[in-house]
Amino acid sequence: MKILVIGGGGREHALVWKIAKSPLVSQIFCAPGNPGTARHATNLPIKVDEIDKLLGFAKSEGIDLAVVGPELPLSLGIVDLFREYGIKIFGPTRFAARIESSKAFSKDLMHKYGIPTAAYGVFTDIDAAEAFILKTGAPIVVKADGLAAGKGVIIAGTEQEALAAVKEMLSGNTFGEAGSRVVIEEFLTGEEASFLVVTDGRNLIPLASAQDHKAIFDGDLGPNTGGMGAYSPAPAVTEEIHQKAMEQVVQRAVVGMAAEGCPYQGVLYAGLMIKDGEVKTLEFNARFGDPECQPLLMRMKSDLVPVLAAVAEGDISGQTIEWDEKAAVCVVMAAEGYPGEYPKGDIITGIEAAEQLQDVTVFHAGTAEKNGHTVTAGGRVLGVTGLGNSVAAAIEQAYQGVEKIAWRGMQFRHDIGKKALFRD
Repeated sequence: MKILVIGGGGREHALVWKIAKSPLVSQIFCAPGNPGTARHATNLPIKVDEIDKLLGFAKSEGIDLAVVGPELPLSLGIVDLFREYGIKIFGPTRFAARIESSKAFSKDLMHKYGIPTAAYGVFTDIDAAEAFILKTGAPIVVKADGLAAGKGVIIAGTEQEALAAVKEMLSGNTFGEAGSRVVIEEFLTGEEASFLVVTDGRNLIPLASAQDHKAIFDGDLGPNTGGMGAYSPAPAVTEEIHQKAMEQVVQRAVVGMAAEGCPYQGVLYAGLMIKDGEVKTLEFNARFGDPECQPLLMRMKSDLVPVLAAVAEGDISGQTIEWDEKAAVCVVMAAEGYPGEYPKGDIITGIEAAEQLQDVTVFHAGTAEKNGHTVTAGGRVLGVTGLGNSVAAAIEQAYQGVEKIAWRGMQFRHDIGKKALFRD
């Protein structure tokens, strides 16, 4: 099979890395890719939002299966376009991808189909939003309705902070069109977890549990990011929680999407808040999480390609996924200043040394090649991922890899995975 992976981050490097292990695959292309994907695939100078160019390449090259990594091309309708020309593609349609690209659509879906979530309101008017904030009180959560690269969520500790966030978003200064409508919801407490399934629109296969770390600093302090690290399995997802997540969250979502006339095919990511043995849904994403994808694929023993192809063909009923008993931990190494402004072009050293360690894989995210050096080219730069017999052992492996790598001003969290170690 010839496979095209669309995207250029850590998630896409992990997908290419895993797909390359399949005996079914003869050639892999990645658009635009990065220096990490280039080890296993032919990188293409096509951006993820250039969906007509991606289609043209897939047609001319005879691509057997396209795999979409990021949310942007999904929201632009790349799946609809490829299907129109008979090219198999893994991911939801543009209408189905609204489960991520519009938080208002997602919250309304949850409300309509009985999916447990926080109380909320949707606003385009500042005065109405202000009234809701004052009635609900703080802390309170303000979300840009559209896509904002994982950064469009403000957890406001005071009503004044919430009002300032609403005014900033609705003015269009912060997130542009993505913030022209806001979702305001009650603040939920508990422990977060990431719950992912693959689905053909009817059948579901759960992936292993995982937990992300959104905040930039240790102790979940500072602004939200696209994700500073993740681990799998997540002890917070007990067998009881797993069953509730399947029955109350993802199954109802898949049934609801079909009933709304936009059946969902692809990977469905539910961000959960777990408290006192119950689950509530924070959000849905229409693709693999990044960085959850990295530890999940490190633990996946099965060949990923038959599962991806079966989803694209609309029937996963004969598919199963086998998981390694070992744990995996991914530590994201980020550029100085991220998630705000950050420099590019700093030379990175030590990647090869880190990869020489047993059970350590370095996934490239925001990197580039320049004058024979690997340099920084994004906010989240690398995802150093370790495998171990326990979460504690995997943490140790990952951080041994981190210690080998250096560049000017790099930053990373020192507590990835520790929530799994210190539980009540």
